[in-house]
Amino acid sequence: MNKLVLALLCLGVLAAGIRSGFAEELDLELVLLADATGSIDEAEIRFQRQGYAEAITDPAVLSAIASNAYGKIAITYVEWGSANSQQVVVDWTVIDGRASAEAFAASLMEQPRLAFGRNAIGAALLKGKELIDTNSYAGLRKVIDLSADSANNWNGPPIAEARAAVINSGIVINGLAVLCRHCSGRPAGYDLENRFANEIIGGPGAFVITADNAQTFADAVRRKLILEIADHRSDPEGLARFARASSGPVPVTLSP
Repeated sequence: MNKLVLALLCLGVLAAGIRSGFAEELDLELVLLADATGSIDEAEIRFQRQGYAEAITDPAVLSAIASNAYGKIAITYVEWGSANSQQVVVDWTVIDGRASAEAFAASLMEQPRLAFGRNAIGAALLKGKELIDTNSYAGLRKVIDLSADSANNWNGPPIAEARAAVINSGIVINGLAVLCRHCSGRPAGYDLENRFANEIIGGPGAFVITADNAQTFADAVRRKLILEIADHRSDPEGLARFARASSGPVPVTLSP
């Protein structure tokens, strides 16, 4: 096993024991891992952040948060690039209503870009795990949500090892597959959803939602957050129906 993966597993066990006595209880710990690799320019960084800022303040998302047992979630936004470039844009924030959601959204839009480089999805997943293992929350569920326009892994730990470490620690990995942003239609010969489904996502109820283009991105983010917050693990058919329910087709792919 990769030494970094083993070290993070040990860190997770230690951190879980330390924090169990004083951690704040809530419904969900959610790490948003947003693509900031070389294929993403500055305008797209802003566009992605705007989509998440609008989604977290959407009334339907706030309603989903309020409807859970504790009525609050903890969320952090991270941009990832190469194996040595994962940057926390907005640190852990408890969202328990409109005011906290708007504060998170405002902070998200204010921060500079700091992550760059070629795809290192394995390293990004392990960064998400580290952030969950070392925070001061005790969520009923723990989710890492990775967005990307490619499933390639050019450096850092292999995806398979990182994925196994995350899933074995009880964390679910969901995905947002971002397809061609500067053209119409899907790329020929490259099934990004299936790459996500077979190689990246995992855990109970894991799913991939697809943003086909710039017009569907914000809606895909909103639906994805609602699915993660509302917890549809026990009803995969309902998950698929919901993901397609609103205006415009936003495909969902479930974990095999």
